[in-house]
Amino acid sequence: MTLRAVLFDVDFTLAKPGPELMPEGYVRCGERHGLTLEASRYEEAREAALIELKRHPELDHDEAIWVAFTERIVVGMGGTRPVSKDVALELTSRWVHHENFELYEDVQPVLERLRSAGLKIGLVSNSARDVLDFARHHALRIDAGISSFHHGRTKPHASIFRAVLDLLEVEPSEAMMVGDTIADDIEGARALGMRAILLDREGLHPDFEPRVETLNELPSLLGLAA
Repeated sequence: MTLRAVLFDVDFTLAKPGPELMPEGYVRCGERHGLTLEASRYEEAREAALIELKRHPELDHDEAIWVAFTERIVVGMGGTRPVSKDVALELTSRWVHHENFELYEDVQPVLERLRSAGLKIGLVSNSARDVLDFARHHALRIDAGISSFHHGRTKPHASIFRAVLDLLEVEPSEAMMVGDTIADDIEGARALGMRAILLDREGLHPDFEPRVETLNELPSLLGLAA
């Protein structure tokens, strides 16, 4: 069927965390709580925390999961309990503030290119942010958007994709999902009958298809004329 809409993930697809959510931000936050954290240990601590990260069994949005995830990073960077919990709570709260994120350079021109081709644009995010406010803050022209906090279920649950499609008034077969996470974005969308493209900005999945490494590649992959 004809493509009528493109859905986008938000974090690490359209936007990246700014300084307050990066290792130096962890260090400064730790200092305010009396902890000395080592920025150089952030990546290793985050990878270890990801291994232990567990979804809610019913895919409900559960902010406590992300607080625990962040606390494991803080501890991995040299923090100690119980103060590490306070640091994690403060850091987690920063994710709801739109100014703590920066759009990738390819976002605005590509979204405008899709809109000029008559495609509807939707956002679907596993976050506590209001994605409509996020879009307004960053001057993104979208037609619909839902976060897991407001919807109640997280990707890859079919209902969150369906909710955005209903707002756009398109069927799954008429929509494409673009995101950076295979399990949440790609497999979740495909299970509902949508097409999906992996955005692999770091080149971590070179054998996955279809994939793009920048959004600049998306229009041609969708068959849009230059």
